[in-house]
Amino acid sequence: QVQLVESGGGLVQAGGSLSVSCAASRTTRTIFSMNLMAWYRQESGKQRELVASITRGGLTNYADSVKGRFTISRDNAKNTVYLQMNSLKPEDTAVYYCYALVAGSVYWGQGTQVTVSS
Repeated sequence: QVQLVESGGGLVQAGGSLSVSCAASRTTRTIFSMNLMAWYRQESGKQRELVASITRGGLTNYADSVKGRFTISRDNAKNTVYLQMNSLKPEDTAVYYCYALVAGSVYWGQGTQVTVSS
């Protein structure tokens, strides 16, 4: 079983910055088979949506709504993925979930709230 522990998030004014991080438990499977990590977000009453993803090799993908404002990165040695969020907007308010694909199985973090006030 892979555990994803998120930290960060919180409340910030529009235009501000926040960062979130997610550490995956270090097991043989995660060390050698955790190919994709990502951040999703879910607003109340809406479907969960992809924010950004990153492969083990560092290839990234972003939702159009966050391109140029958010940066995803990972530290393979620490099994950790980060999301730096700049120029935040009220519409970025959501619960942010960490995602990991490990040997064909999907794992989710517990979610962390990000609230952007106008």
